[in-house]
Amino acid sequence: MPEKSNVVKEAMKHKGFFDYSEVYNFCFNWLKDEGYNVSEDVYTEKLSSFGKEVIIEWTAKKKISDYFMNQIQVKWHILGMNDAEVEVEGKKQKTNKGEVKLTFVADLVSDYEEKWEDNPSWKFMRGIYDKYIIRTTREQYEARLQDKAEEYIEQTKSFLRLEGKK
Repeated sequence: MPEKSNVVKEAMKHKGFFDYSEVYNFCFNWLKDEGYNVSEDVYTEKLSSFGKEVIIEWTAKKKISDYFMNQIQVKWHILGMNDAEVEVEGKKQKTNKGEVKLTFVADLVSDYEEKWEDNPSWKFMRGIYDKYIIRTTREQYEARLQDKAEEYIEQTKSFLRLEGKK
């Protein structure tokens, strides 16, 4: 079984105005531009008297070597989303209003192809390989993933703040 090393786990909330399609496209395109293959595992919408509830779950994967892979999971939970109108420089624009909660989890996955799982002796050798031979390489990959994941989170926060101030 592939081994996951959790590098970043962070959640953020934004309550107020935001353009749903703009935020969605920004987050999705950022991952694509960084070379990740993104799959949308869950997308549900529910209507209620308070507004729309949207739940989205993405899994983004990027192969960085034959042994390591970056994986970023993004979970969206939008509550009370309603259409709204705001005035920007004297012109009315359509937007959305509600509460957005985003949860980011970034993992470094080793032996993602499960090549070392065939027999117990290979599994034992993988433990030695991970612990002693490629320890510094693992630490470098974890540090890079942490920097990229934190950059993604900060850019998403900034984007939401800018969108909310329109």
